[in-house]
Amino acid sequence: MNNVSLVGRLTKDPDIKYTQSGVAVCNFTLAVNRPFKNANGENEADFIMVQVWRKAAENAANFLKKGSQAAVNGRINTRHYENDKGDRVYVTEVVADFVQFLDPKPQGQGNQQGQQNYQQPQGQGGFQQPPNPYAGNTNTHGQHANQYGSVGGSFEVKDEDLPF
Repeated sequence: MNNVSLVGRLTKDPDIKYTQSGVAVCNFTLAVNRPFKNANGENEADFIMVQVWRKAAENAANFLKKGSQAAVNGRINTRHYENDKGDRVYVTEVVADFVQFLDPKPQGQGNQQGQQNYQQPQGQGGFQQPPNPYAGNTNTHGQHANQYGSVGGSFEVKDEDLPF
């Protein structure tokens, strides 16, 4: 079993690149707080490299930035390469299957405040965005209804509302 779940903040803006075949790959580092304090009573963090592929990579590059809070679910991946000096360099990183943006959208962007989920489908080369529960739905009377609130209302998620 190789499964990793992380919640943290980006240490810098995501870096997106494209393979020769045009597949997007986005890399960023996530700072994840340790659940305990050191001998000096200070919190420490681990800095974990994350790699995202395809449409989820483009979404991460477009919507995340330095300091953004994100949840990642994926797997540990190890690889190696030779650097300019001919030394073998080993890399351990998380390849994300699922990235959830935890920061609320800025004001003035409609009633879709809150979280966005971008999941990399298993075993497929494509991308499938899950349905947005915050987006308005049209009911039988032609009015827009929100699954979690009143008609046309907004929904705000605060950090203290999150279970983690």
